[in-house]
Amino acid sequence: MMQNIPVVDAHLHLWDPQLLRYPWLDDVPMLNTAHLIADYNQQTEGIEIERMVFVQCECEPSQCEQEAAWVTGIAKQDKRIQGIIPWAPLELGEGAKQVLDRMAQNPLIKGIRRIIQFEADADFCLRPGFVQGVQLLPAYNWSFDICVAHHQLPKVIELVRQCPNVAFMLDHFGKPDIRNWDFMQWEKDIEILAQFSNVDCKLSGLVTEADFENWTAAQLKPYVDAVLKHFGPDRLIFGGDWPVVRQASTYKRWKETADELLAGLSHDDRYKIYNANAVRFYKLDKQ
Repeated sequence: MMQNIPVVDAHLHLWDPQLLRYPWLDDVPMLNTAHLIADYNQQTEGIEIERMVFVQCECEPSQCEQEAAWVTGIAKQDKRIQGIIPWAPLELGEGAKQVLDRMAQNPLIKGIRRIIQFEADADFCLRPGFVQGVQLLPAYNWSFDICVAHHQLPKVIELVRQCPNVAFMLDHFGKPDIRNWDFMQWEKDIEILAQFSNVDCKLSGLVTEADFENWTAAQLKPYVDAVLKHFGPDRLIFGGDWPVVRQASTYKRWKETADELLAGLSHDDRYKIYNANAVRFYKLDKQ
């Protein structure tokens, strides 16, 4: 038995479609209902969740500040929520500062996630306005969460190259196509991205890139091993990706799978991945 490690869940979603509008949920019936902190607590029962970082959930862009305010209210009731990563219109470049300045009044906000994955323009993340918007974040002491599909990684590499002062978190391993075993090009891109010391990587969202019904830990292992090889345990961070993970797994099964995939590491390295690295990256309160 591995010694229990208290978890800092660096990728938590919460939403209430009665409160805010989430267009993407129209196409995912099983998730198109309220997923609240009480539900999360029920699903993680028996796992020591020490702290959480909330990550934006793609509500209507006009509601991004409402979403952050709503989660801030929840955090007053559950002090384990110590970080919020909201959406902001970074593509506006300097024009985004008005929103960022308002958000900066909230000490729980630790970074921004402006999803790139769903943009039709392959060069969206390299538009001058977007690059300029990302470059604003260090002035707020904030990071940027990268959410892309695997084929977009070459463009992300160029974005990172233009933003040497920004701390980047690659969500979900860059969403490799595990279903179709698309590995080699993905690993080449990961190897290049890992050469930038200002990029960390999040161990999250893998099961929903695999076959929902038939995935196994063995199918995920080459991807985890590759990220460990290139990023190392000092730049890898665990995330539950609840409730999106529900499409392919319970939270407990995902956590048990991560435990299995990391079993060969020392206790100290596993503690970094499950706890200390998230505290460092997202600048959470020390305990």
